[in-house]
Amino acid sequence: MTATSFKKNFDAVVDNVESVIKGVPAVVRLSLVAMLCEGHILFEDLPGTGKSMLARALAASMTATNNRVQCTPDMLPGDITGSSFLDQRKGDFEFRPGPVFCNVLLADEINRATPKTQSSLLEAMGERRVSADGVTYDLPRPFLVLATQNPIEQAGTFPLPEAQLDRFLFKLAMGYMSRDSEFEVMFDNSVGMSIEEIEGRPGVIDTEDVKAMQSYATTVEVSDEVAYYIVDLVQATRKDPSAGAGGSPRASIALLKASRVLAASDGRSHVYPDDVLAVLKPVLGHRVIMNPDAILRGENMDQLLERVTGAVKPPVSGKGRKGLRSGEDEE
Repeated sequence: MTATSFKKNFDAVVDNVESVIKGVPAVVRLSLVAMLCEGHILFEDLPGTGKSMLARALAASMTATNNRVQCTPDMLPGDITGSSFLDQRKGDFEFRPGPVFCNVLLADEINRATPKTQSSLLEAMGERRVSADGVTYDLPRPFLVLATQNPIEQAGTFPLPEAQLDRFLFKLAMGYMSRDSEFEVMFDNSVGMSIEEIEGRPGVIDTEDVKAMQSYATTVEVSDEVAYYIVDLVQATRKDPSAGAGGSPRASIALLKASRVLAASDGRSHVYPDDVLAVLKPVLGHRVIMNPDAILRGENMDQLLERVTGAVKPPVSGKGRKGLRSGEDEE
């Protein structure tokens, strides 16, 4: 794997997914970044914005397996991870893998599942394995969880605690489409589902390519100046007067991983400070907790992070600016 081949594969997947998912290029790119970081994504968004289609399109583009679970209050941990059943012919218990045994898992409305069920999924996300009856089963690689929770209809839900939100690499929102994008999607899906088109043809890459890209991303060079820039940004969130709790060391690791993949997606073998800034909000937006006084003053997370980035001076490293939308350097 080289920087050129990494970029070629990355762009091929993005282009394939964008043939179905319209108008949100940054979200599509960040979703693939999360996969290549071996991270997971939490979508807090309204229904019908394309989250399920995104999961299916990603899996189809990479010739990967995908499953979907609809979380409900009566769901048990075994409904996700799998359970042991008595095989009457053999007279012994046999483990039957649950839907978590796939490459891309969509956990729809995760906040409707009970905390016990949520924790079983979060354990699988973190450990990438499932234990049942004293036996450990490894999950397939690559492995990506796209969990969703709706900001409406909160009655009877179990919101994820802040400490568990830290387990997600990114928190994203797709939002409603632009007028032109919705027009295009409306006609693309007027006869049949457009997702079925790309699911009916071979993926542009396969899971072995994804593994090679994951391995290559860990070799992308990060100078000491840029690495300290990441640390200083995270530590600045802990000192901000509006923050009740700042980013954890896990946030620093997430920024480093995501910045490396973003640099590689641009065909570069080294990280720019702008790569860090491009993933700052998706990485830190759900990890930093604002204090009650700041909330009463009407402050929001965007203002806090803008203040943090203004307080930490970026190092002079590389030239040009990396953009999520174009994937090209800007002067």
